[in-house]
Amino acid sequence: MSRIRVLYVDDEADIREVACLALELDPDFETLACESGVKAVETAPGWQPHLILLDYIMPELDGPATLKRLRELPELQKTPVAFVTARTQAHDVAKLISLGASGVIPKPFDPATFAATAKRFVG
Repeated sequence: MSRIRVLYVDDEADIREVACLALELDPDFETLACESGVKAVETAPGWQPHLILLDYIMPELDGPATLKRLRELPELQKTPVAFVTARTQAHDVAKLISLGASGVIPKPFDPATFAATAKRFVG
């Protein structure tokens, strides 16, 4: 099998860098980072990720709005999307699942276990 392509979307450069480095500790992962939801919607169709990891709070197009736009693209309708967010109360998680998210990875995440946690979302 080819490497698992993960699109990581977060407006904070430091978090993007740590997340991608943590994912790439696992040789099965190949990552691409986007600094905004708008950029993710532009980039994802051509890159065809196996998993999209989204920040919740971003300027211009937040995580839920990004997920909605991604789901409107036929080639990404079945791609698993998980949120990486500090919004982990039961009602927040339930809302994200109802919008079509596969789940939530709590922020701050542990870089040592981040790849294994992300791998759960790839079928």
